[in-house]
Amino acid sequence: MNKTNIHNKNQNKKLLVASIAMVVALALFASPIVAMDDAFATKKKKGNHAEQSISQSQASVQNALCASGGTTFLSCNNVSFQHQKNSGNNALAQDDDDDNGGNSADQSISQSQSSSQNSQVVSGGDTIGSGNNINVQSQENSGSNAAAQS
Repeated sequence: MNKTNIHNKNQNKKLLVASIAMVVALALFASPIVAMDDAFATKKKKGNHAEQSISQSQASVQNALCASGGTTFLSCNNVSFQHQKNSGNNALAQDDDDDNGGNSADQSISQSQSSSQNSQVVSGGDTIGSGNNINVQSQENSGSNAAAQS
């Protein structure tokens, strides 16, 4: 293989990495812009109907494999720390303007977390502190979920 082929392969790898980085950066930049507020109330001929929700979700999938002919120390460990906090409010108010249709409201706050971890250690010697899975998850909602209708 000559220098030109090696140089072209390296340039192709750099171009691929740069392209991936640009796509990820664009996604991170655009996600808050296109995020929509779920709060809305609509008036129909017969009353109001409102749907409102706050949802949070996290997932972690990790896999590790160690193969060693000697000591494996503090290797192939999976660690996942997840925290969700919602300190906002999910408030909803409706007035049916006396058209005898009434109101209906669907309101929710939901949080979910999941973690799937796998660690495998194969060693011809000592395995000390290796192959451990650690997962710490917490959820907190200090806001309120209030609805008012008249």
